[in-house]
Amino acid sequence: MSRNFNYLFLGLIVLAIFGFAVKLFTDPVSILVTIATIALIGAAIYFLVTRMSGSSAGREQKRAFQKAARRSKKRFQGKDANASAKRSKIKSLASARKKKDAPHLTVIDGKKSKKKNRASF
Repeated sequence: MSRNFNYLFLGLIVLAIFGFAVKLFTDPVSILVTIATIALIGAAIYFLVTRMSGSSAGREQKRAFQKAARRSKKRFQGKDANASAKRSKIKSLASARKKKDAPHLTVIDGKKSKKKNRASF
């Protein structure tokens, strides 16, 4: 059964190619009109589907990414000029922070070696 189906399908393809070749030599303008019509209908359907689908998650993510990129660009635009002056200031602040101790924090030693008896719960 599948062998007969393959021959039938192959025969249809050969007839389609033959019909296309005959149409190409006898009336090439109608082929161009048909292709243009199919392309226009396809473009119209694509346009309608994309407009009617509303806001998709991918589009919202892309919009949010672009907004964040613009904000980041604005933030770092003016900082590049003063980068060398700020680097030395940041290094001095970092070293000052390392030297500070927090006297209000203490370490509490717990009973780490004692194991809990889970069966008693």
